[in-house]
Amino acid sequence: ADAVRTGLEDNIRVTKDRLAASNAELVGLAAEAVARHGRRVATPAEARAALRLG
Repeated sequence: ADAVRTGLEDNIRVTKDRLAASNAELVGLAAEAVARHGRRVATPAEARAALRLG
């Protein structure tokens, strides 16, 4: 499956010289990158289904 994962547990930097201010900043940057490539972010329901969480 095609997927992008992000969060402070995966990476704490936005650039080589700057730490991420928050998890939300990293998620926002990931969502922007996904959109630039013509894709969309999964809805919460789609994410739960993909992860088989019910």
